[in-house]
Amino acid sequence: MEISEKKEPENNNNISQTATPDSSSTTDIIDKESEERQARELKAGLHPLKNKFMFWYTRRTPGVRTQTSYEDNIKKIVEFSTVEGFWVCYCHLARPSLLPSPTDLHLFKEGIRPLWEDSANCNGGKWIIRFKKVVSGRFWEDLVLALVGDQLDYSDDICGAVLSIRYNEDILSVWNRNASDRQGVMALRDSIKRHLKLPHSYVMDYKPHDASLRDNSSYRNTWLRG
Repeated sequence: MEISEKKEPENNNNISQTATPDSSSTTDIIDKESEERQARELKAGLHPLKNKFMFWYTRRTPGVRTQTSYEDNIKKIVEFSTVEGFWVCYCHLARPSLLPSPTDLHLFKEGIRPLWEDSANCNGGKWIIRFKKVVSGRFWEDLVLALVGDQLDYSDDICGAVLSIRYNEDILSVWNRNASDRQGVMALRDSIKRHLKLPHSYVMDYKPHDASLRDNSSYRNTWLRG
């Protein structure tokens, strides 16, 4: 489902589950629950999304990242499962230009926490794109619309996306489940480039989450450049 861009006045206010095991029986249950949810939403006259999503917010504390402190700082903001619910949520979020540094804004599918260690993420990785702060908000919005509207290739392999607000730049990252599937990883890269209409001057880097766990860094020492 493609979600059309909708412009709303900026809101100057601050931004007011464990992954499911990979088994056929559990997948069948999830699919059935999703179908039932979509049927209820259609009956209510709404436009259901393929996936249910959650926005999360992290106000990072400068210094060494520890598992306990990072998890404590992650706050769930809101969840949605319809086009209408998305716009209600999104139009009340603070724009990236209004967020303090360092801050992370996460958009993930239901049941997946924005943590390297989450069972849906631990074997995966992320594509990383660095932006000047003046343009990051536009690219973030385009990425959110593509993710929510299920427009990216290999969408079932996508876990979520993160906007990292930093002092001198902003960083977008798209997380996927399987870092060892090179074909899927590269196809996802190409799809992101197309949907964001990235200029050729922009470089994308890929980093597996297990490498992030080893060097305790999200964006340094990337393994693959595309």
